[in-house]
Amino acid sequence: MPTLARSDLEQDRVRTAVRAAGFGHLLLSDEALQASLDRTLGGQAPGTPVWVFGYGSLVWHPMIRFEERRGAAVHGVHRGFYLRSFINRGSPDRPGLVLALDRGGSCRGVAYRIPVDGLHAELSLLWRREMIMGTYVPRWFQVDTDAGRVRALAFVVNRAMAQTYAGRLADEEILSIAASARGHYGSCADYLLETAAALESAGLGDRHLSRLARLLRQRLDPGRAAAALSVRTDGTGPRKP
Repeated sequence: MPTLARSDLEQDRVRTAVRAAGFGHLLLSDEALQASLDRTLGGQAPGTPVWVFGYGSLVWHPMIRFEERRGAAVHGVHRGFYLRSFINRGSPDRPGLVLALDRGGSCRGVAYRIPVDGLHAELSLLWRREMIMGTYVPRWFQVDTDAGRVRALAFVVNRAMAQTYAGRLADEEILSIAASARGHYGSCADYLLETAAALESAGLGDRHLSRLARLLRQRLDPGRAAAALSVRTDGTGPRKP
């Protein structure tokens, strides 16, 4: 289960943990966070619905309040483990990885419609969660949902942040990091497995992410993985030799 709670964002515990780990110099100030949010909403007409596209932990642990949730797809960007995590899913000595959108391809996830009443409060919490170190860039996308196209916010990797941008890593390196990294809000392994499972459960499975999850489970518990291979896919019993 996730250990990050809405109250952690409301009480600014995430940024407190970043400072305690020695990365306070990378934090965006309160003024910079507010300026980023204001710029992002600058062209938004008052009362217009705001949607947020989630593709990682927002799928299974959004924490923000929403009025509607839809399966969705965005084009022109894809999901990958492109960000190093020094706090939430890793440590300064053993950085973890988290997902980010990067250019090219497409990505399936979920779209959340944020209540107009309380919009600023919800997005402020989202900015505290996603924009604390400027590792993401908020962008508007035309997102295809189960019930039509909407304009939605999504967070794209900031390639200029050399300390946190991991680039495209080989699967073996991703698995090695995921199997060993643990941070303030849980392990990198849990993050990967939870995201893959949530997408599969919603009918939005990512083949690459599901493959990484399967290989990670085998690495973490090879005995259980081997036993699973001996059981019929319909659950009727062991395979015959």
